[in-house]
Amino acid sequence: MTCTADSTVGILTRLDIDTAAPTFSRALASLDAAATKELDRAHIESGLRELVRLRASQINGCAYCVSEHTRDALEAGEPIGRVAAVAVWRESPFFTARERAALALTDSMTRVADTHVSHADWAAVSAHLSPPELSALVALIVVINAWNAVGVTTRAWTPTL
Repeated sequence: MTCTADSTVGILTRLDIDTAAPTFSRALASLDAAATKELDRAHIESGLRELVRLRASQINGCAYCVSEHTRDALEAGEPIGRVAAVAVWRESPFFTARERAALALTDSMTRVADTHVSHADWAAVSAHLSPPELSALVALIVVINAWNAVGVTTRAWTPTL
């Protein structure tokens, strides 16, 4: 496919997983809802949730999730500069130590096959988040990585601007 200055490239759906595996799709949505309850219980702010979702989606290359969580972060009140800087958070001055710890855990868990979430990575995040916050964050990262795996594999959902 080609793309000119005034057109976009269509990405074909490989599998409509919501229709083909509705029980699985509902289960994944329920897992997402459970993670959200844990985030609420731990008082993890909505902006940080979306930045974590965005970061994992960037690493995994899920175009749909990057689109959705960019929009969601902006709607949660995150400034455009912070949203744009998530891709380069280690080099950016826009994030607190707590947010950086959450983003570092996101990177480590999303690349689990390479990192095995080292003791050093875990110690760093544990210095900034309480056990309930860590538990909620782990749940969030697991769920967004599951959504990303489905989205990247099936191309089931189309990103929007």
